Amino acid sequence: MESLISQGLSLMVFGMGFVFVFLTLLVGMTTLMSKLVVKFEPVAVAVPKKLKPRVTKTIDSNNDELVAVISAAVHKYRS
Repeated sequence: MESLISQGLSLMVFGMGFVFVFLTLLVGMTTLMSKLVVKFEPVAVAVPKKLKPRVTKTIDSNNDELVAVISAAVHKYRS
């Protein structure tokens, strides 16, 4: 019986050790890759875009449909 418990404990220690080593290597490699990408990737210069003039819709006096839709949405939200 002692042998079975010691085998289980050794298997547990081996498994947890393997996972710990793997995760440590994974973190180390991703950190290294991140540093390499930052080092070798050229810095992108943001070129400001020319803003297009905004085209605004003329407000019609016939907003009854819009008011009805907004009222229905508010009523649906509150109920």
